[in-house]
Amino acid sequence: MALIKITFPDGSSKEFEAGISGFDILKGVPQKVRKQALVMQLNDQIVDLSTTITTDATVQILLPEDAVGMKVFWHSTSHLMAHAVKALFPEAKFGVGPSIAEGFYYDIDVEKPFTPEDLVKIEKKMKELVKANGKFVLKELSHEEAVDFFKEREEVYKLELLEGIDGVVSVYEEGDFADLCSGPHLPSTKYIKHFKLLSSAGAYWRGDEKNPMLQRIYGTSYPNKEMLDDHLFRLEEAKRRDHRRLGKELDLFSINDDIGPGLVLWHPKGAMIRKVIEDFWRNEHLKDGYELLFTPHIARLKLWEISGHLDFYSDNMYSPMLVDEVEYQVKPMNCPFHLAIYKNKNHSYRDLPIRWAELGTVYRYERSGVLHGLMRVRGFTQDDAHIFCRKDQLEDEILRLLDFTFFMLRTFSFKDFDVYLSTRPEKYVGDLDNWELATSVLQKALDQKEIDYEIDPGEGVFYGPKIDIKIRDSLGRSWQCSTIQVDFNEPERFDLTYKGSDGKEHRPIMVHRALLGSLERFFGVLIEHFGGAFPVWLAPIQAIILPITDRQHEFAAEIHAKLVDAGIRSKLDDRNEKVGYKIREAETQKIPYMLVVGEKEATEGTLSIRRHGQGDQGTMDITAFINQVQAENASRQ
Repeated sequence: MALIKITFPDGSSKEFEAGISGFDILKGVPQKVRKQALVMQLNDQIVDLSTTITTDATVQILLPEDAVGMKVFWHSTSHLMAHAVKALFPEAKFGVGPSIAEGFYYDIDVEKPFTPEDLVKIEKKMKELVKANGKFVLKELSHEEAVDFFKEREEVYKLELLEGIDGVVSVYEEGDFADLCSGPHLPSTKYIKHFKLLSSAGAYWRGDEKNPMLQRIYGTSYPNKEMLDDHLFRLEEAKRRDHRRLGKELDLFSINDDIGPGLVLWHPKGAMIRKVIEDFWRNEHLKDGYELLFTPHIARLKLWEISGHLDFYSDNMYSPMLVDEVEYQVKPMNCPFHLAIYKNKNHSYRDLPIRWAELGTVYRYERSGVLHGLMRVRGFTQDDAHIFCRKDQLEDEILRLLDFTFFMLRTFSFKDFDVYLSTRPEKYVGDLDNWELATSVLQKALDQKEIDYEIDPGEGVFYGPKIDIKIRDSLGRSWQCSTIQVDFNEPERFDLTYKGSDGKEHRPIMVHRALLGSLERFFGVLIEHFGGAFPVWLAPIQAIILPITDRQHEFAAEIHAKLVDAGIRSKLDDRNEKVGYKIREAETQKIPYMLVVGEKEATEGTLSIRRHGQGDQGTMDITAFINQVQAENASRQ
């Protein structure tokens, strides 16, 4: 029998007989690792542990702490759940059942929506299937065989999925259940002992409201009970912090179907927070050498033809409108306007770099099935900016941008980040040499700043590579936020030039960047990150004055006026209500400071201070209190 060499992640290697599987490799590892092994990475491919290896290869055994391993774990649980549903509801037809962040879902066509009682029954059946220890077995079929296979089972959604699959089709069988699936999977159901079905909801097939409404069951699972309990605790905390619920309770924003799905109405308190964010954003951009722009909400369709968005982005654009018999387009992007401003006059190499920033509202078509509060909307304001520079300036600009980005994000108390370098996609425009140059500059800048990052192959935009930065909130959840994109293409399409020191015309490089992403999405993340209890500098109402009786109304009004004059966002609650009721209401509204004014305070000219969530803070004179709040505003703690 021929020998093959298996190389492991630590660089060590070992010879095995050709035709071994992952299970054979596991025989030589510690029992703890052997019991935790989920799947393996064979060279660059994630495969089942039962996969045979016939040539020299690099192998890594993936465990629960590996993100890819957990994706397989969740996907296998999705398959297990589908088996249980089929056993209980034989008429069920299945759509797709992928793993998602910290769990899975499956879209299922059934006669009636699933009830909470149904989910309990499905969980019970899943436990029975776990005890049966059914093996996940890969079966490869020709396309024709797969069509016959699922026709016989009347799985109409699987047949539709098969229309987009060429060549060999993989089907996984587990007990008497079979599913169209590319895999890989866990070895058997016995690995899946700790799981929870969380909820069910309607979901249009493939996210299109023109398609049938299916029932989507969400769930999660973990290799041990402690991990599951921790996750369920965080889910409950996430529900408590849900920005849609808090947005209503705190009167921050609303989305009204009469106005239009995905279109946000900012209420006074939400608008105040937005103003604070925007003021900070504008001031810091001016300090960092940016100039501010304002551009229209619509433009002639021709602009989007020149920019290339009609070729690459039309599915996310609204239909054109006729104005004076000319087609106009509501803008999905701000960048073509910035290009037009650049082109409005001649530029010299001495003018570069040019940094232009705009809080520009854009409109993009999102299917109704994916709209989600502030996180996924159809109209949003992008904290957009574009830098026009020479090739010799590009690296310095990227380094400067990285510093600026992390400064902005850390100011809002985000400390943990996931950074990705996204490379050239399959569908792209531009010169390959420029793509390689841009990618190498981004990578070099990340390395120079000693920023941990992952390569995200093929996830760049059609005009250039990019750096994406995701922020982790107080619950450890990751949110897409900042992006830095290098673009050689748009300056070419708009024929932008500058006169170089050699007197000749040269093409500038364009850098697209958004630091907060969109104000709507960022605001939603902030609500959940802080649980609605914003720090003083962001709070829409920083202090509320609570006179105990009407005899203190005059003094309370004087305090209110002084706070407002000092730039503090103050509110006077002089209603004829008991002070205890006022305090409870202020706590519910998560106002940072409650200033209780009674006879003693009015006589002495002091304030009795209460802090949200902390209670009584003692007394303080008005000047000291103003200084304290102004210091908190300045430090943005």
